[in-house]
Amino acid sequence: MQERSSVADLANQLRRELDRYSPGGKLPSSRALVDRFRVSPVTVSRALAQLSAEGLVVTRPGAGAFRARRRESAAPAGDTSWQEVALSADGAADLVPRSVDASGVLVSLSAPPPGVVEFNGGYLHTSLQPERAMAAALSRAGRRPGAWGRPPMEGLPELREWFARGIGGAITAAEVLITAGGQSALTTALRALAPPGAPVLVESPTYPGMLAIARAAGLRPVPVPVDADGVRPALLADAFRATGARIFVCQPLFQNPTGAVLAPERRGEVLRIARAAGAFVVEDDFVRRLVHEDAGPLPAPLAADDPDGVVVHVCSLTKATSPSFRVGALAARGPVLERLRAIQVVDTFFVPRPLQEAALELVGSPAWPRHLRAVSAELRARRDAMTSALLRHLPEVALSHVPSGGYHLWPRLPDGTDETALTAAALRAGVAVTPGRPYFSAEPPAAHLRLSFAAVGGVGEIAEGVRRLRTACAEVWGSRS
Repeated sequence: MQERSSVADLANQLRRELDRYSPGGKLPSSRALVDRFRVSPVTVSRALAQLSAEGLVVTRPGAGAFRARRRESAAPAGDTSWQEVALSADGAADLVPRSVDASGVLVSLSAPPPGVVEFNGGYLHTSLQPERAMAAALSRAGRRPGAWGRPPMEGLPELREWFARGIGGAITAAEVLITAGGQSALTTALRALAPPGAPVLVESPTYPGMLAIARAAGLRPVPVPVDADGVRPALLADAFRATGARIFVCQPLFQNPTGAVLAPERRGEVLRIARAAGAFVVEDDFVRRLVHEDAGPLPAPLAADDPDGVVVHVCSLTKATSPSFRVGALAARGPVLERLRAIQVVDTFFVPRPLQEAALELVGSPAWPRHLRAVSAELRARRDAMTSALLRHLPEVALSHVPSGGYHLWPRLPDGTDETALTAAALRAGVAVTPGRPYFSAEPPAAHLRLSFAAVGGVGEIAEGVRRLRTACAEVWGSRS
């Protein structure tokens, strides 16, 4: 965060000083800027690159940076209003509107303003990411023979084998496809398994990104409630009978947002119900590698206990590494695998080979298990810090479940709380939070917040963030009285 702030500050300073130079005039050298502003060469390079992208500066290798010449007057803006009619007409016959509300996804992807505590993040803080190990892996991968050639469409055999071993059971490398992260894998799975207009059963609440995928594909999400033990089998069976759905999407391990783990006695029941309905279970195993230090042995993926090809398994390295390390896997058995493969090839061709090679280098290095152990211990400490802070400063919220994996908590707010007002008040107080409404595909039964403890700098920032949230709650709750 400090480096990002330094780049922005330097870019702003250079932008203010551009009028000192005539168009085409040369700016001070990078070394002079390093000495003057006491920043790193990387910061100077990034700041100049930002000004170059804005068209204010031109950089010439070996010569330096120059003020860009004045552009010609911009052409008058065109009239794009015709697109409203065209886009509406295309969807007139759709059973389900295909316009997409991405706000629930953008909340966890957008960086908050400087100084705001990031309780809405969906990825590890940079201090938790294995940056050195990833950089070393990428460097080694780039030197591998054939690293810049075209990979097999399904993915590198060694990487497919690594994912297959992680899934377990009788899954083989031949039943694994390498994908560009979990979101891409879920998109492929839903497009492969259901036509536009079809219902898709989803946990309630569930990950907003999955709801966005379904709606973008023209599918109709149908909620199935979860409790502390995961999805409720009786309600799942009722939903299959009522809708005729052929897909159920679930997160059996540390479900997002509740943190629930599917109970052992429900695992076989869920597979039996889906098999009887002639339906697939899409298993999003998104945070298996973000288990907390005190979790104990984890249950195997559902796919490991599925001999009949009911489960389409999705997993990824992204959550445990970096949002830019987008390498994941789809695993499936039977004819559905060929359909998944065909859709992925049409959509993306393949995952870039250097990234696949880097993934192999990373997971095969001694740094990988060390990283997972360090993250496991740190996430436990952060979870405990946030839990304690909520109990101390916000006893009014109900925290019915404290998970032993994942990166967030799911507190229920007092009845009548306006989530939108609280989210806005929290941001004014200097803390970004995620409202619960986007996690429900129908009317929510209560108001919630999702509070991430992975995207912040440490336990001190967690304590400060909860204190700021307390201020916001007092503002909103006080206005109700």
